[in-house]
Order: sequence, then C-alpha cells, then structure tokens
Amino acid sequence: MPESPIHYSQASNSPPIPIEIVSEEEMALIEYALLAVKRSYFPSPIRISKSLSLSSSSSFNVNNVRSIESISIHSKRRLSTCSQDVKVGDIEDLGDSVNSQKRIRKLDSLLHRFRKKRALSVTDVVGSEWCQKQMEFVLLRGKPKATEAMKAGTERHAKLESEVVQKINIRVKEIEDSWALKLMTFIVGANQLLFEGLTRELPLIGYLEGVWMVGVIDEIRLPINESVQSPFLVENKTRSRDTLPAEAQKRNSKLQLMCYKYMWDNIVTSNFPASRFYTFFGLNSYYILSQEVQDLAAASGFPANTLDDVVMYYRNTCAALSPAHNELLIRYEFQGDHSLLGEEKFTYDSAWLMSQLRCSLEFWLGEQEASYVSQDERWKCRFCKFASICPNSYTESETKQAETELDTVSKT
Repeated sequence: MPESPIHYSQASNSPPIPIEIVSEEEMALIEYALLAVKRSYFPSPIRISKSLSLSSSSSFNVNNVRSIESISIHSKRRLSTCSQDVKVGDIEDLGDSVNSQKRIRKLDSLLHRFRKKRALSVTDVVGSEWCQKQMEFVLLRGKPKATEAMKAGTERHAKLESEVVQKINIRVKEIEDSWALKLMTFIVGANQLLFEGLTRELPLIGYLEGVWMVGVIDEIRLPINESVQSPFLVENKTRSRDTLPAEAQKRNSKLQLMCYKYMWDNIVTSNFPASRFYTFFGLNSYYILSQEVQDLAAASGFPANTLDDVVMYYRNTCAALSPAHNELLIRYEFQGDHSLLGEEKFTYDSAWLMSQLRCSLEFWLGEQEASYVSQDERWKCRFCKFASICPNSYTESETKQAETELDTVSKT
C-alpha cells in the first residue's frame, strides 16, 4: 500500500537586503514613458506604480484606500494606437508603440501583479466568473475574513480528507523543496487512486492556454464495474441552509469541476513542460533536496535526490493515468448534520468551458475591464463585502427586491 499524500508548512526566513536592478520589464516602462512624451497620438498618460501591487492576502480598511474606480480604470483600460494625427513617417514608431503597449498591459495586468510566481488557481477562475468586480476588489483591497459557513466548509473538507489521507508535516526552507513536496503529493495520491480506487484533495498543476494553473480536486474515484478505468471527478459542496443552491451557484461549481477535468486531461495526455516549469517559478532543477524530503521520497517508494528526479517521477506517473470520465458529479451536503441534500451529475462541455476560460483570462491579462454581475443575478451583491463601495451597488428598493428573490431561491 502506498504512503499517503504529504502536507507541509513553509519555514519563514528573514528576507535578504534588496538590490535595485533595472530589469527588462522596467526598461519597457521607461521606453513607454519616453515614447508617450515623444508622440502626440497617445491618450493622456497612465501612471503605473509599484505601490499598487498589493498582496492578495492583505487586509485593508475599505474606507482608508483611494477610489477603486481610479485604480481599476488605470489598470484595465486599453491604450489606443489609432489617431488621425498619425503621419506616414510615424508608422515604424507606431509598430514599436504597439509592442510597448502589449508589454505595459502585461506588466500591469492582475495576473502579473498578483500571480507572477504563484500561477493562476481554479479558484481565481471561478471567482472571476462569479463577479469580476468582486475579484478585483479582493485583489486590490484584501480578502474579507472567512465567514462561519466558510470555516465549517473548510473543516468538513479536512474531515473528508482525513478519512483516506494521513497528513505529514514537513518544514522546508527552499522553494525547490516546497515544489518537490507538491509533486510528491500528487504522485502518492495518484498511486492511491490506482491501487485503492479513491483519493481526495489531489493537487494539480498544468500549463493551459498560455498560463500556469493550479488546483485541488476534492475527490477522484475509479469506476468499479466499467471496463475502461476513467477516473471519476467529484466536487463536495457544503451548505449552511438545508436547500440546494441557486442556478448561478450551480453554474459556478460546474465550471470549477470542468476546469479540474480539463487540467487532469492535459496533465495525463501532454508531456509536462519541465524547462518552462523551472523557468517560470525560478527553480533550480539540480537542487539537492533536503534530507527530510529525500527520506520521505524514499519511504514513499521513489527515491529522489534532486528536484529533477521528482519531476521525472511526476511525468512517469502522469503517463500511467487515463483521461477523466466525461460525466462529473457535485454533491451538496448540509453543514448542520452532514446529510446529503442532493447530487447533480452532468456532462463535460468543452466548448462552454473554453468560452468561460477565455473570458476569465481576458480579465486576468488586462485585456478587458472588470465586469459586473448581470441584472438578473444582482442578488449576489447582497452578500458581497464590497457592496458599499462598488459603483454597481444596490439602491434601497433593489436591496429589498434581492432579499425577496433570494428567499424565493432558497425555497426552490
């Protein structure tokens, strides 16, 4: 029987004294500033400040931070390259300006500012599907404190995980050890799936649509009575009310599970881009793993000395797996007594998923401004912690209407 997946905690070290170096990205900013002064066909200057790069885990008082609208406009507005004042002799410079604008938009995008070395998570994708403006608020102003319902959901997931997974805490000092443990967790979990037919809380990492994405699948099962052993993906959702969720919530959960299938299928059918992985996350493939990590790898059945050794095992494990089943399952459970409220099986829809992913990536890559919820889903604002400062906030009459609609939804 294979060992259970590993969980670790990151050791904290004092940060080194920073050395100011002008990078290629900063040079792009300087080039753009000079070009904007030189050419008259650019719109009014857009100020880009490193001080706006706030950590997504930070917490801020929404009343003490400057207008979110001004930040949003500066960070999302496309730069116009078309003007009647452009002369024929300026065409070559115009081509340079387009390239500069693309670099500036990339540097100022939410993906670059908040997920530069962390990758985009499936939670980020489904969060922007729920409401892009709310996601923007979370990034710029800090994530609101977890509610009691959210805490209960987290505890329930941990309980379900403990039924099939034994946690092992390992402290690490280097990022290479950290990534080695994440990949080892997948390897051990995949082996558990193959030998026991079930695993939970399995981490995923893949390069999709030009970006790195990460996620954690709640549960994966192998069918018992089917000749083709396609893994069956399951998402467990807990509810503070003993009712099934509204359609918008169901749609959001379906998107999440479809993202997991897309990632899983990509991982098991494509050769993992190791070189790109090392470059993006700034990793040394020849790094000698800490003795504790090496011992754990050996005990798990795959002795490894370097990060590259672990990546090799990871790639081999992925090659032994099959694409996920096209049928997906979401389970809804009542937090009060853990009773099953209902299950929903649905079929994977590749076209719909890709449409949703493209929309989300346009938002994260700075190619469109953050959108608000549709008129028929404005009841979501009733539960948003940023409603008081959102330009799309409710009037008093709309608030009452939302409460009525929500009550109706909860009874269906």
